[in-house]
Amino acid sequence: MALIVRALRTGDSHDAEAFARVRRAALPFMLATADSVAFDLAQAHPEAHFQMLVAEADGEIIGTAQTGLAYDSPEPGQAFANVYVDPERQGRGAGSLILRTAEERLAALGATTVYSWVLDAPAHRAFAEKRGYRSSRSAHFLRLDLVNGPLPPLPEVPAGVELRTGEDFADDPRPLFDLDAETMADEPSDIGVEFVDYAHWLTHTWRHPLFDRALTTVAVWDGRPVAFTLARGDGGARYGSVMTGTARDHRGLGLAKLAKAASLHRARAAGRTEAFTGNDTGNGPMLAINRWFSYEVGATEVRYVRELG
Repeated sequence: MALIVRALRTGDSHDAEAFARVRRAALPFMLATADSVAFDLAQAHPEAHFQMLVAEADGEIIGTAQTGLAYDSPEPGQAFANVYVDPERQGRGAGSLILRTAEERLAALGATTVYSWVLDAPAHRAFAEKRGYRSSRSAHFLRLDLVNGPLPPLPEVPAGVELRTGEDFADDPRPLFDLDAETMADEPSDIGVEFVDYAHWLTHTWRHPLFDRALTTVAVWDGRPVAFTLARGDGGARYGSVMTGTARDHRGLGLAKLAKAASLHRARAAGRTEAFTGNDTGNGPMLAINRWFSYEVGATEVRYVRELG
């Protein structure tokens, strides 16, 4: 078997589709399409030195990696390398080769610390630990059946609150960026983020091919967005909520639950059959909200870290 690792070819639709296929096979709880893969590669921030790698065995792409620098972290030298191999093609050395290639490239870029998400299964954890990685925080992938599963009724909308969609902010999405930046700053994470680049947010969130403005839901209080759920879709029946949060001065009022409930009800009405989301296992308030919706844990990933050098 001839096994090689190379960069994903920009503009190659076959490469992009194969990359998305491996990601869906290895991690079916994350939305991935050929268009989203191509977009993420083409629109990456130049300071991230973002690269997608593929492991190819006898001409077939069987493994993938997303690598780059955490350019928006106040601490220099932070990097990431997330490796996924087709479950039907594991045990051929693809994961080892693609990770080693990623680490060498990141070291050459000045990275000193590499973070990697690893599925919480004995074989995957052993793979990381054998290569010098130590475990850190963890996160759940959650799934909700929108056809057969229970969906609580929409909570009562408080007086003074109006529910709007992302489309209502098409002319000026800046208030949603400000709310996203505030809530992101409070998200549990190993790597600190300075979320201040509005132009980057417009490209990578607002104009992303998976972003669904119609199902994105915003709770507006006295004309100000104070809670929201950002929605994504893969063009089919799958729906994902990628961020749900509330402004600090309006927390504890149930507004995040309200926004997410409205988005889920509209997703089901629009024909979506599966809803996905993710939660850091330390994010108790959001886990409680998702339990209320009857989301079930589909898989867990552990964040692993290794010092280079």
